Amino acid sequence: MAIGSTERDIIIALKAGDEFAFRQIFELNFKRLASFCFRLLKNKEQAEEVVNDTLLSVWVNRDRLNEDLPIAPYLYTISRRLALNVLQKIAVSQKAIDQLWLNMEKVSNDTEEAVLLVDLQRFTEAALIHLPPQQQLIFRMSRYEGLNYDEIAAKLNLSRNTVKNHLVAALKTLKTHFNQSDVAYFLLLTAGLFKR
Repeated sequence: MAIGSTERDIIIALKAGDEFAFRQIFELNFKRLASFCFRLLKNKEQAEEVVNDTLLSVWVNRDRLNEDLPIAPYLYTISRRLALNVLQKIAVSQKAIDQLWLNMEKVSNDTEEAVLLVDLQRFTEAALIHLPPQQQLIFRMSRYEGLNYDEIAAKLNLSRNTVKNHLVAALKTLKTHFNQSDVAYFLLLTAGLFKR
């Protein structure tokens, strides 16, 4: 797809290291990219940080740009990838894991049950690492962050059915893992972690 001579000239200047051309690219695209990233991240500061990283990447790798192609799709591709990386880091963050167990501990004051919950946490984490990355991510977003299918679908730019299928597959794999391991806590897990 051919582009207008003005944008082509800006990209050629950018490739040559022209900082004014970079500023033009920045000003023309920052707000739209920030809006796009905000829809994924639901956090203004994180969205703007992703856009800054995107534009920095363009500057660092400017020699790879093709002046015969529009730059916007390239920018959206980079920002989407970086935003998804942020989402993945959030989903697997220790804070989310700690919050789950904190909530579970509030429900149970019994010392014996608290010990079981710690063991259960370790066992669940050991089982989770055997899931494919996408299933792990969706399971953690659902169970640790308390997000529903629609919220996860929106954050990961997936369909609701894809999210549901990944979660069902993850739960099936985990249940099999727990059954094969003869875990005494399986009923507790069924009541807690595996609720839909």
